[in-house]
Amino acid sequence: MEVVELVTEYLEGALSRVDRRRFEVHLSGCPHCGEFLRQMQMTIAITGELRVDDLSPELQQDFMALFRYWRSERVDR
Repeated sequence: MEVVELVTEYLEGALSRVDRRRFEVHLSGCPHCGEFLRQMQMTIAITGELRVDDLSPELQQDFMALFRYWRSERVDR
């Protein structure tokens, strides 16, 4: 799941400086993504890993739509 990969790269510090900043700007204005990030941090802390199956189907669809929107705005740098 691409959203999980994006958030995982964010948490691991693997995003480029530009993508990290873009994601943080998005997080500052999106309570859903902020909550998702907090849930992932909590889940990772508790279990050590997060699986796609940990997310409800509705949440998976919401984050796929958000990720596609985020990717569509991405500008190659």
